[in-house]
Amino acid sequence: MRINGHGHILPEPAQIPNFMKEKKLFWIDNDKKFMRQGDWSRPISSQGFFIKDKLDWMDQHNIDHSVMLCLSQLYCNGWNKKDCFDGIRFQNDFNASIQSNFPDKFTCGFVVQPLYLDHALLEIERCVNELGLKVLCLPTHFLNKNREWLSIAEEDVDPIFELANKYGLAVQIHPYDGEKIIALKNQYWRFHLVWMMAQCADTLHLYTLRDLPNKFPNVRTSFAHGGMSGIANYGRRIQGFDGRPDIFKELQDPRKTLGHKNLYFDTLVHDSYTLELLKKRVGSSQIIMGLDDPFPLGEIEGVGTSYPGRVVEYAAEIGILTQNEKKDIWCKNVLEWLGKNKKDFR
Repeated sequence: MRINGHGHILPEPAQIPNFMKEKKLFWIDNDKKFMRQGDWSRPISSQGFFIKDKLDWMDQHNIDHSVMLCLSQLYCNGWNKKDCFDGIRFQNDFNASIQSNFPDKFTCGFVVQPLYLDHALLEIERCVNELGLKVLCLPTHFLNKNREWLSIAEEDVDPIFELANKYGLAVQIHPYDGEKIIALKNQYWRFHLVWMMAQCADTLHLYTLRDLPNKFPNVRTSFAHGGMSGIANYGRRIQGFDGRPDIFKELQDPRKTLGHKNLYFDTLVHDSYTLELLKKRVGSSQIIMGLDDPFPLGEIEGVGTSYPGRVVEYAAEIGILTQNEKKDIWCKNVLEWLGKNKKDFR
């Protein structure tokens, strides 16, 4: 069985409530050529953005099941309370409909916004108990009431993790909104190519310093894009922890959670030698397949030499991964992150 642990799907234009377009929160052109938000737009340029094409694409590439995560555009950072509530409810209801209609093909995630904590906790209850969703999608950072950007691993968010721990949820942490956080000109696609990786590293830093994998032992957390810079930066974090103990009082040594059984990282690192470093750092058992389809930074056909699973396939060809490790990355490891068995999809 081959399971993709990191994918996305768009609603049809007519499925998006009118208020979202009227307020420029998020919408899709009727001809389905662009998705839009405020003054931002992104071309819909490859196969698999919508349900029929997604199913065809999965069949074409022998992908038996996919985890459909929430759209980053609907993390709702900085939105007012009503728009946030309505936007998140729409996103979660849409994902729930995909999972309900195609349970053998999709496991879907849901999102909450930590700024409105009471609502976030109620939405977790609703999504788990009414919609049957068990994958909580969180941004690496969110905008608090003082207009400060905080990591999702800050103490302010602990009530969310406490409830996720109660329900034994899988959590996926994904970066976005880097251009709103970093005071650099938005060009060269730098916020997707460089700063998103730094956002993952920043939250992984706090997540391990605060010992969240042990504090919330029933939560299994996956970092998108292999946690990328967080893995490459491991040695510097150790050097800092050892060299400035005055800064890290009452915090945990990052060595303590390296390779922790509840910390997962997807394969979307674009390079087999980076994947090799990830394996050496955390172990192959903590790596799950992540394609980030259908976006151009995902492993999709038509972008250079890319195709679904390319990095893992090449890593196996040159001996970085064994065939059993490759097989587990595609299936067993994803199932363990989700807390599921193969029979759950049949």
